[in-house]
Amino acid sequence: MENADDPSSPNQNSQPEIMGWATKSHAIWASTENWLISTALGVMMVLPLLEIALRRFNSGVSGSAEMLQHLVLFVAMAGGAIAARENRLLSLSTFTAFLKGPWATAARSLSASVSVFVTFSIGIGCYQFINTGFIGDEVLFFGVPVWVFMAVMPVGFALLGLRIIWFSGSSWHLRLIPVMAGVALYFFCTHSFEDVEGFVWPMIVLLILATIAGAPLYVAIGGMALIMNWGWSGYFPEERVEITIQTQSQTLYGFISNPLLVTLPLFTLAGYFLTQGDSSKRLIRLIHSIFGGVRGGAVIVTVLVCAFFTTFTGASGVTILALGGLLMPVLQSAGYSERSSIGMLTGAGSLGVLFPPCLPLILYAVVATNTKLVSLSLTDVFLGGAIPGALLVLMTIAWGVWKQPQANIVRAPLDWVEIRKAFIGALGELFLPIVALFALFSGFATPIEAASVSAFYAFLLYLVDARCVRKARIRNELPQMMSECGLLVGGVLLILGVAMGLTDYLIFAMIPDQMVDWAQATIESKLLFLLALNGALILVGCLMDIFSAIIVIVPLIVPLGVVFGIDPIHLGIIFLANLQLGYLTPPIGMNLFLASYRFGKPMSEVIKASLPLLAVFVIGVLLITYVPFLTTWLPGLFK
Repeated sequence: MENADDPSSPNQNSQPEIMGWATKSHAIWASTENWLISTALGVMMVLPLLEIALRRFNSGVSGSAEMLQHLVLFVAMAGGAIAARENRLLSLSTFTAFLKGPWATAARSLSASVSVFVTFSIGIGCYQFINTGFIGDEVLFFGVPVWVFMAVMPVGFALLGLRIIWFSGSSWHLRLIPVMAGVALYFFCTHSFEDVEGFVWPMIVLLILATIAGAPLYVAIGGMALIMNWGWSGYFPEERVEITIQTQSQTLYGFISNPLLVTLPLFTLAGYFLTQGDSSKRLIRLIHSIFGGVRGGAVIVTVLVCAFFTTFTGASGVTILALGGLLMPVLQSAGYSERSSIGMLTGAGSLGVLFPPCLPLILYAVVATNTKLVSLSLTDVFLGGAIPGALLVLMTIAWGVWKQPQANIVRAPLDWVEIRKAFIGALGELFLPIVALFALFSGFATPIEAASVSAFYAFLLYLVDARCVRKARIRNELPQMMSECGLLVGGVLLILGVAMGLTDYLIFAMIPDQMVDWAQATIESKLLFLLALNGALILVGCLMDIFSAIIVIVPLIVPLGVVFGIDPIHLGIIFLANLQLGYLTPPIGMNLFLASYRFGKPMSEVIKASLPLLAVFVIGVLLITYVPFLTTWLPGLFK
């Protein structure tokens, strides 16, 4: 008999060995996921460049368009899985941060149970969709069947579900709760009830409670689409479940395979290459050398650098988190109080949303065109946002100049030697927007190729910075950075894909038509409609993430814009400007939470600090809304 007290006993050593093996396996799997999504993004960047090069020889890459679209699908699912792995799936609710002990455990179990139900339902629908006769043995490119590429959908949702289960509790018996509850909900919903409508509202209430308890945003939106299609679409009982989950999957696949969406991960990748190194320091040095000696110079530096980075990352949160620590000392050294500095950085973080090639502009063009009521090009939408974006930048700078204490204004002469050195140092970064805009507007490249050129140029900047300036280990740093980009892009695309299922239901239920009828009967003038639209969109900006709002709300307001004769480009800039305002609107504006986290201040302090910028943005949004010339002049000039 073995001695249980013997330290060499296998019983004593087995648990640490198992834990060590599990940790090592997790690290290997995580590294594999990072490399796979990095490779996918790299191929997406290089493939359009090959198309540009081969076009000179009247040739091209066979099946490149389909390959790019399915790489977007892979990035969407793999990025969502990585976000789940890092427990960073975007959620609407922060309520759980205030819960402790058993209440926090109960909230995790509730949100995980509903999340498992929704996630596996969509995953099962994806599997069934792939096995339908519609797909069959269709070959996409290189002789590989299309189902091989589509298989990433059920696999991705399986990984999402398993990781949600893992984070639902600290022990196996707690993790069993969402498994059993999720399975029970699935079997309940697959039962052939004759009168299913009576269960819709209880299910919606359960979903809302789970969302408050912290369920991811894709679960809230995708679950709403599933429940409404399940109960209110009028399908026969024997067809209800199969049609519901397969329709959701088909919509997801159809939307993410949209060709224009290829530009989204590429422009985001360019932004991540830019933020990884010392580009921000070089730009701050250059702008500070020019404007540092004038009144409000520190604000000019802050606003221009924040707008530059948000334009290319598409996410104000990245700007606040990455640049907050660098720009806070710049503002405080110019005499701004800590409170004013936090308010400025919180507001300036979203200033690049209206400048090309920011991601919300791309998504608006895609979704608005998808309604079939209007036809928008990326070029027109990009041009439409330029002047309104510049207006908000100038108004923010004007407020900062007025706010600077007189005692701290030091008017220094320009140091031309320092300006020359700073300009040479930042020359690579300064050429990035020139390269991107030239590729977009010159006509020599498609929007996808322009995005590829921008990403590749930013990649070259990153290589020079990493190898020659920072002496970084590129082999370790690059996959981690690209996987972080994939996490952001995948999380957004996942939300957008499931949100299209909700949009389809709203169209099926003729909600846009009913809204048009109501608006025509109730609202008499275009100006009154714009005022009502402003109020509604500010509320939307407070409650919804900008990307999900684009998917859910744009199909509802585009028909209204058509009825009241509003230019669709102007409507889009109004929409995005209001949502940009929503980033700052208390109590749940996203920038407020991020600034609170970055600067370690209570939400109440951040809200008070941001109120002046909120007032500036309100005035700017009203000007953008009621002076359409600001939006329509540039697109009209280039036609």
